[in-house]
Amino acid sequence: MNDWTSGYVADLDYTHDFFRELAPSHLAFCAVSQGKKHGLNRSKLTYCELGCGQGVSANLLAAANPHIEFHAMDFNPAHMVGARALAEEAQLDNMHFHEQSFEDFANAPGLPETFDVIALHGVYSWVSKENQQHILDFLSKRLKSGGMVYISYNTQPGWAAAVPLRRILVDRTAQGSGPLAERISDAIQHLEQLDQAGAGYISSNPSLSAWIEKIKNMSPNYLAHEYLNRDWTPFHFADVASDMSQAKLSFMASTDPMDHLDDVSFSAEQLALLNAETDPVRRQGLRDLLLNEQFRTDLFIRGELPHTARGAIGAWFETTLALSRRFGGGRLTFKGRQGDLPLQPEQYAPVLTALQDGPQTVRNLLDQGAFGQNTWEAITRILTVLIGAGHITPCLPQEGLEERAAHCRAFNTAVCKRAEDSETLRFLASPVTGGGIEMDRFEQLFLLAHSEGLETPNEWAELAWQILAPQGYRLHADGRILETPEENLAVLRVRANTFAAQRLPLCESLGLTLEPPMPNPEAQPHSQAVA
Repeated sequence: MNDWTSGYVADLDYTHDFFRELAPSHLAFCAVSQGKKHGLNRSKLTYCELGCGQGVSANLLAAANPHIEFHAMDFNPAHMVGARALAEEAQLDNMHFHEQSFEDFANAPGLPETFDVIALHGVYSWVSKENQQHILDFLSKRLKSGGMVYISYNTQPGWAAAVPLRRILVDRTAQGSGPLAERISDAIQHLEQLDQAGAGYISSNPSLSAWIEKIKNMSPNYLAHEYLNRDWTPFHFADVASDMSQAKLSFMASTDPMDHLDDVSFSAEQLALLNAETDPVRRQGLRDLLLNEQFRTDLFIRGELPHTARGAIGAWFETTLALSRRFGGGRLTFKGRQGDLPLQPEQYAPVLTALQDGPQTVRNLLDQGAFGQNTWEAITRILTVLIGAGHITPCLPQEGLEERAAHCRAFNTAVCKRAEDSETLRFLASPVTGGGIEMDRFEQLFLLAHSEGLETPNEWAELAWQILAPQGYRLHADGRILETPEENLAVLRVRANTFAAQRLPLCESLGLTLEPPMPNPEAQPHSQAVA
């Protein structure tokens, strides 16, 4: 392994994903949910992502939040080349990438003096103690008073049982000499053999059989970055809180809204034990023990300011919400840590129905009577569950929507144009939410066809097939690969019609539109050019 990697895997690139926890609108909601002030409604904000990987999240957020100046760093030059290329295609003048180590980044030229938000997703557990200290030094030097840090990391005690198997996975992968992806597959097969042979350690920890089965279906790129780095540390919460305190940071909230509702996660007996613990740090550690937590997504703040009781309600009133999934009027199931949640259709259906007309503030929903006779406590619980379960999402204010929409159109067009050749990018930017919405390759091609003036779903399907067929792409259905053009086109037509009925209205509501093609009298229509 080359010295510049500092023990971090560089043989396989990281995945191209977006994580909603990084969105400023989501972070703002988490603060509001806890009755805290956040400052993310100011203008001219600055945002920094440390260890941004492929830069997909950073680029998407820059498109959806043109009022924020974004900086992102990663040590991997291949990641930075790809990230900058997408930023250039999307014409993002508020996005700045830096190929730097954690040690050098604090002194990188062109950085703002301080940042309002610094984010680390999937970084802290996977770097050395030395690099963790460089990160803490950066937070101390570059985070504003009142600024927030989002940090995710592997957690004890949830990882305790898997630590010996992770060691076998690492050692077995290191033995071979072939491509890394093949060595990872061989190492997983070795773990399966140990399980099938009745290895005593696995038999004594039944959850490990399910873990082995789970990682079998994971991308080798993800597995390499998750498990194979030289440094790999599952933390106790108290240790991370202690580290963050070096930068004068205190814990504000989990970025999983479901974790804001203790009765969703704990039985009555567990909740009694939890409520008996008054120390905030020990309380979080006890939560992790009761839940056997494996992964935390936490929000820390430098200088916490709570709302008054009236101000907390006012912050909720001004929160804008939108549907992030289609609501067809049927019964929904909400899953909590303890099983299904006791949320009834008469509580959530009026809210989801009202939001079908477009994004609305909580105040507007109240004025419409969407919450019926529910108490304020019940109302905030309903909304928190709906956000946590992914049915609705916090949004940015209406002000500035037009500018955001223009930036998102350029970004989404760049992403959908790439779908002609690849299925790597799977998220589009919403000027309404300020975050990302997942769209698969077919949906992106349908949007592209729609933007080019093709009116019917069948026409969208035909354009998609004209793009995919020359690449040798074949769809799957009923457990087999579809070989004939007629079969493939038939499935694409079904998918296109489903998209038109169920997903396109959501795309339009969330502003997932594309730039229309520039007129060029000498160019062939797209449908002819790819035929």
